[in-house]
Amino acid sequence: MSLIVQKYGGTSVADVQCIKNVAQRIKSTRDQGHSVIVVVSARSGVTNELIARAKALHSKPDEREMDMLLSVGEQETIALVSIALHALGVPAVSRTGAQAGITTDVCHTRARIKDISGGDLREQIAKGNVIIVAGFQGLSESGQITTLGRGGSDLTAIALAGALKADACQIFTDVDGVYTADPRIVPNARKIHEIAYEEMLELASSGSKVMQSRSVEFAQKFNIPFEVRSSFNQQPGTIVKEEVTMLEGLLVTGVALDRNQSKITLSELPDQPGTAAKVFQALSDANVVVDMIVQNIGRKGLANITFTVSRDDVDRAELAVRKAFADKNQPDFVTATDIAKLSVVGVGMRSQPGAAAKLFEALAKSSINVNLIGTSEIKISVAIDPDKADQAVRVVHDAFDLGK
Repeated sequence: MSLIVQKYGGTSVADVQCIKNVAQRIKSTRDQGHSVIVVVSARSGVTNELIARAKALHSKPDEREMDMLLSVGEQETIALVSIALHALGVPAVSRTGAQAGITTDVCHTRARIKDISGGDLREQIAKGNVIIVAGFQGLSESGQITTLGRGGSDLTAIALAGALKADACQIFTDVDGVYTADPRIVPNARKIHEIAYEEMLELASSGSKVMQSRSVEFAQKFNIPFEVRSSFNQQPGTIVKEEVTMLEGLLVTGVALDRNQSKITLSELPDQPGTAAKVFQALSDANVVVDMIVQNIGRKGLANITFTVSRDDVDRAELAVRKAFADKNQPDFVTATDIAKLSVVGVGMRSQPGAAAKLFEALAKSSINVNLIGTSEIKISVAIDPDKADQAVRVVHDAFDLGK
């Protein structure tokens, strides 16, 4: 008997009818002779509603209390899905992240998994129960409820699949798989049938909302293949695994867009060794992930550093930098929230020239200016005006012939 881990996102369990449909899909999987562990997210909109309530009471809510609050969303869903399965005659039990033995560090709102004991999941599998696990959450070693960051249910599912040596891991969402671009922006975007961890990780970290980037990183580290597919039809999805067969001459695999980016400029910093290290160490200590970085040439002993972070991290970043320079003249801290990040990703960039030229030529022909540039071995990212972001995705997608 094989063990399958399935994850259902917020849109898949959005209301009572959706939950009934998910329960029926779970039952069908079990009826085929599989043992099933299901990871669920909060119902669509619930997490945002809880955040809005907290911020209506305090502009900067305490992060420990936010974890306590946001963990409620998934706990509602696990109970409802279990009840729906009971109505179908399927034995099912719900488990929180803590009850599933997910141990994390104590970094509230963005905790990292340290260990998975599995709790009593193996025992419940042996009894023939379907287990519904709350995604997105765990318990720190000091006994604090923690959450794994937005999209953390993906990480829960993949981590459980690895820890329990599942035979398959299926990530059910509201799209049919991974596409060459967001099909809501690019009508001729194509579904990718297979993609390597490396490319999937770059797409996810660049704004593709199909998967949380940390979950792909975890899957790559422990070689846990998974499939991204729709919970609203029976079509096969996209297989994400170690190696895939690449077509010769394929330069770019996909285009991603991230609108949730802010550009931060620190002005009049001392132009001397150690200044940049001080800035980015402070950001690291505050668990702020930095993407693109530009340092201007120093003049008169002063320099500027510009970098991008998630819009959600702007306040945290400003606080960290001001604290780091509390004993000296404070740098001017300028924030521009109107930045969108467009990225092209493809392992073909390793062996073929021309990706950068084609990207910048396509943007230039559409009069789209580039503010910042960042690169990796298989990715080029640019910061652009968000008002032109959709247009930019379409022209770049066409420039690389990804719709064919």
